[in-house]
Amino acid sequence: MSAPEAPHYIALAGPTASGKTAGALALAAVIGRRMPVEIVSVDSALVYRGMDIGTAKPTPQERAFVPHHLIDIRDPLQAYSAAEFVQDAQRLIAEIRARGALPLLVGGTMLYFKALFDGIDDMPAADSAVRERLETQAAEIGWPAMHAELALVDPPTAARLAPGDSQRIQRALEVWHVSGRPLSSFHTIKTGADGAQPADAGALFSLEPHNRAWLHERIAQRFDAMLAAGFVDEVRGLRERGDLHPDLPSMRCVGYRQAWEEFDFQARRPAGTPLNLAMLRERGIAATRQLAKRQITWLRGMPRRHTIACDQPNAVADLVQAVLQRLDGAAP
Repeated sequence: MSAPEAPHYIALAGPTASGKTAGALALAAVIGRRMPVEIVSVDSALVYRGMDIGTAKPTPQERAFVPHHLIDIRDPLQAYSAAEFVQDAQRLIAEIRARGALPLLVGGTMLYFKALFDGIDDMPAADSAVRERLETQAAEIGWPAMHAELALVDPPTAARLAPGDSQRIQRALEVWHVSGRPLSSFHTIKTGADGAQPADAGALFSLEPHNRAWLHERIAQRFDAMLAAGFVDEVRGLRERGDLHPDLPSMRCVGYRQAWEEFDFQARRPAGTPLNLAMLRERGIAATRQLAKRQITWLRGMPRRHTIACDQPNAVADLVQAVLQRLDGAAP
């Protein structure tokens, strides 16, 4: 049996705070001895300009060390879809390979990875009339009840959404009403004419902890570091723009949503009341843990991945060794 063909790109996924940035930089350093490496971000928050601290955006030094793509490509007022990501990523993979470099796709937005690997159907465009009707209904019965309604028509999507995730619940119901198809049906694997799945050109590596408590501690440490680095001032500056609101995808990113809500709570308190940083910290860490849990659930649905235990002392070395083996045409 012949060895597998060397992949056209390497994908590195993992939950938040699992060490993806450190792993990516180590890969760029080692693989860079053979060929240039360029990183393509697979992160729905890093696309936004002015959102640096709360997204743990790569530093200027890290971006100078290895070229990065799909960072700072949207204003927070704009949206960026999975379909747009796939189009951009496919273009970048081709351009990077044409330069004789290796594309390294790094991030934690699992829907983007799934859309790239499996393909994604064209979903119906937004329908303002349907959206307005759904918003009116939600105002009457609440988003948890809307979530229960979604569970009746699209159980897979409802299962991965929190009952209070109004934006995504609304979009899923909108798709159902406009197309008559559940949102989950659009996230289907593309097959060839003979029914076989197309051979994928990339290799997927995933950083996942054996001990969830290790990841929880990392999440808390990173949130504390964000607060110390000026995260509150960053969100204050975004609010002071005057054109952003909490229903935008950018402002619903984990951490930003909780900070925005704390500012709203502060505005309703007596003048001069300070921001409740303890509550922001508690809610921000809890929301980030929930995000990590969802990311791990997504990853477990990707059997093609090669898993690296990110909570082991030699995690980065294991990752580098596994990727080098795969680049040499061997199964890691």
